Amino acid sequence: MLRFRRLALAALIPAAALSLGLSQGLAQTPSPAPAASASPSPAPSASPAPAASASPAPAATPSPAPSPAASASPAPTASPSPAASASPSPTAPPPAAAATPAPVQTADPFGLETTLESKKVVMVKGTANWDSAFDTLIDAFKALNTLLDKQGIKHAGNAMIVYTSTDDTGFTFLAEIPVEQDPKNLSKDMSIGKSPEGKVLKFVHRGSYDNMDNTYEAITNHLDDKRLEAKDTFIEEYLTDPLKTAEDKLVINVFVPLK
Repeated sequence: MLRFRRLALAALIPAAALSLGLSQGLAQTPSPAPAASASPSPAPSASPAPAASASPAPAATPSPAPSPAASASPAPTASPSPAASASPSPTAPPPAAAATPAPVQTADPFGLETTLESKKVVMVKGTANWDSAFDTLIDAFKALNTLLDKQGIKHAGNAMIVYTSTDDTGFTFLAEIPVEQDPKNLSKDMSIGKSPEGKVLKFVHRGSYDNMDNTYEAITNHLDDKRLEAKDTFIEEYLTDPLKTAEDKLVINVFVPLK
């Protein structure tokens, strides 16, 4: 819109300058006219008195003539000022650059119904108390990664925690990492199995593990509002590597299976 207005002004400036030029031409043409009217001045020789009165009259007529000329002179000075306003027209591209839409971040899903597909995983069982929960989970992931690294087996998906039971003091869990081939020499707490599958509700947590209480409280409120009943287990999928990511930068999908 600003660019359009500037172009419009630039288009009007030549027209204004042309009109001013015409006004100057018209202002100059009357100046010879008084000269023609001055020619009768010899005629009043027969009547000197009128001749004297006539001579002031031509003097009066030329005086207005200069005044339009003087008024015309500011007009050219005004024309440069629009020209200055027209000069910014080349700077029209900056508004276009500013109009470039900023990247939009899509809101995280909250309570999105989705379906999990089962994957082959290597898993380790564990028990943790709430006070040292995250450290216990990290130790379980380290044990699995050590096993896979020694055998040159790559991850086939994101690491997961499946909570199998909870109480006021702690919980039991399965730490799982998807793989495409079976690792060997598993410890007594490790096994090969399948990750959970089926319809679930998907939520997203961003931040530290300690702050997940707020996320789970929101999940509980959502289930109550929708009158939904969850199963006894729930799954956390770590989109960021918990072994390499600062704890306050974690991004975790929380999947809640429904009854």
